[in-house]
Amino acid sequence: MSTAPETVAAIGIPLAWSNWVLPGLGLGVRGRTAANAGFATAYVVAFRGAPNWCSAKGFRYGAVSASLVAAGYGVALAIPSVRKRLHELDDRGPEVSSAEWIAVHIPIGTVYSEEMIFRTTLDPLLDNTFGSRLGSVLGALTFGLWHIHPARAAGDSVPVAIAATAAGGVALGWLRRRTGSVTAPALLHLAINAGGAIAPRLARLLGTARP
Repeated sequence: MSTAPETVAAIGIPLAWSNWVLPGLGLGVRGRTAANAGFATAYVVAFRGAPNWCSAKGFRYGAVSASLVAAGYGVALAIPSVRKRLHELDDRGPEVSSAEWIAVHIPIGTVYSEEMIFRTTLDPLLDNTFGSRLGSVLGALTFGLWHIHPARAAGDSVPVAIAATAAGGVALGWLRRRTGSVTAPALLHLAINAGGAIAPRLARLLGTARP
């Protein structure tokens, strides 16, 4: 069983990092990606996380989940009214090329970093301390709160961002608990974020069909 002080520290440290320390460093997107990946790796080592990347079950669940997300984006692009809304969305990686944003910063700066912190390390600590039901809620809430500063920096609604990412945290945490591996939530997380970056670009390439 994890101790309560260790678990409290495991909750507080990522929140301080994401919302105060990292923003205070004033780094560009490449620096933030490197810093986040380094922090996530150190966090896993410090709190003894076990990602279990080489999991056939994790890969299967992740591949199916990612395929469903990709299909959802495909349907969205096929509907003219939805494609028009995607067309109007702003790019979220303005400092770098689209290829670099999608191939480097999403998988490493976001997916690797967040999955190593939350699903690999924090969720198991919370489960061991509070049980899986309460641990799931606390893990998802912490994941939502991790996004306070990023939402402010992007000009998004903070309550909406917290609620949306917390809901995503529930699904990602379920996959980790179901498979015992971070591979499944990482593949789903990658599909959601990469798809969210690719779909608006595809919508602009395709143009908006007349209804």
